[in-house]
Amino acid sequence: MFTGLIETVGQVSGITSVPSGFRLRVRTSISAELALGESVAVNGVCLTVTAVEGDEWQADVGPETARVTTIGSLETGQVVNLERPLRAGGRLGGHFVQGHVDAVGTIEGVRHDGEAHWLSISFPTALAPLLIPKGSVALDGISLTVAAIRERQFDVMIIPFTWTHTNLSSLRVTDRVNLECDMLGKYVVRAAELFDKVRP
Repeated sequence: MFTGLIETVGQVSGITSVPSGFRLRVRTSISAELALGESVAVNGVCLTVTAVEGDEWQADVGPETARVTTIGSLETGQVVNLERPLRAGGRLGGHFVQGHVDAVGTIEGVRHDGEAHWLSISFPTALAPLLIPKGSVALDGISLTVAAIRERQFDVMIIPFTWTHTNLSSLRVTDRVNLECDMLGKYVVRAAELFDKVRP
């Protein structure tokens, strides 16, 4: 379980094809603190540490993960958001984030507002019931608040600290981002669907 509060960023240092998909290498200041088998969220995708060497660590990425997230389109040199799981008893400063991406969205607009920035993101129709004004959403693993929502787009406002301490400042219009909706909202929607099926 993650919180959506990015611990640090890393840089993709290598991508190698393997029979099971591909192997991702990431260079970051926290590599020496990672243990084999540990989970790390990379741009909001939960991956498992399979090797650590110096300031780099690596994870194996399967075909399904590459297909349904942006992990499959990462390039060497790209900056990625990193977060280790929430420790038992730790503070939950963002919201519950599982590292299981619901869909990929697209950056439709970036605009300045003083020192802050606004992002407009389009999303697939299937996510519409899971996004609400002032609700939580994880964008590339970052816990954010939905400031406004339209039929196929939502807006988030990014404070300067988040802008400079994550990969958001590198995003451009048409870039794709991982989206994970609030887990509690997903349970509510699922319960409502099942109730409709059994209601006489």
